[in-house]
Amino acid sequence: MEATIEVRDLRKRFGTAPALDGMTFTVTPGRITGFVGPNGAGKSTTMRVVLGLDAADSGTALIGGRPYRELRNPLSHVGSLLDAGALQPSRSARGHLLWLAHSQGLPARRVDEVVEQAGLRQAARRKAGGFSLGMRQRLGIAAALLGDPPVLVMDEPFNGMDPEGIVWIRGLLRSLAAEGRAVLVSSHLMSELQDTAHHLLVVGRGKVIADTGVAELIAAASGDRVELRTTERVRAMTLLTQAGATVAATGGDTLTVAGLAAEQVTALLGRADLPFSEVSAHRATLEEAYMELTRDAVEFRSGGAL
Repeated sequence: MEATIEVRDLRKRFGTAPALDGMTFTVTPGRITGFVGPNGAGKSTTMRVVLGLDAADSGTALIGGRPYRELRNPLSHVGSLLDAGALQPSRSARGHLLWLAHSQGLPARRVDEVVEQAGLRQAARRKAGGFSLGMRQRLGIAAALLGDPPVLVMDEPFNGMDPEGIVWIRGLLRSLAAEGRAVLVSSHLMSELQDTAHHLLVVGRGKVIADTGVAELIAAASGDRVELRTTERVRAMTLLTQAGATVAATGGDTLTVAGLAAEQVTALLGRADLPFSEVSAHRATLEEAYMELTRDAVEFRSGGAL
């Protein structure tokens, strides 16, 4: 089966409120695609449509070229984590996975493999109802991996993870993509996606507003800005503004300069005998780039994310 997710012109309304307004994108194999946007932008609704949990009013959502409802033993085609709390609390972690495996015709040995992969060996026979959020996330990820699927869809997988868990899931996602799987990850944690994702889908008002590589998005947001550290902040601001730059104070002794290259800033400061300890090209964070893109992409309606 081809490892792709193809979403084309999805439209969906809940009553009179629009949730999706032409959502279109493709998630390709071999990379981690981040799926981000403000609350109400359409992320969760899109994932639910892809996974057959909601029906779109129009448009298509295909996994490996087929809609979810046509997949036989779907866990072998797509694994998903949408709600870590969707389990029977009285079952053990291993019992929960055995139940899922049996429903898909998967052998018990596969359960033991994903228990080990998810770091749940010590907790496998404990009741899942007593798990922390981080442990429930691990159990949900183990369930998503049960069928060894070529496509994975995960909603906020970093939630509740301790530092060790975050490092683990970063490595897991990278290894899954390196094996040629298509991995779609929704998260509000831009710092984690900056360190993990290869590609980014930014959505707002029910449609895609940016479909680009993470490195390319950060480079575009960084622009031609220069970071300057100086003890003579006021004099430096005056000098650089007179030279045509746009200057903003970003710290006690730090300035951000736009409109002049680092070499020009250095030369101007040298001629004016102004002291400085650092002049470097500014590198935006993914969070900065995201905030700039979504400034006007407010949600369709108040009350709850879609």
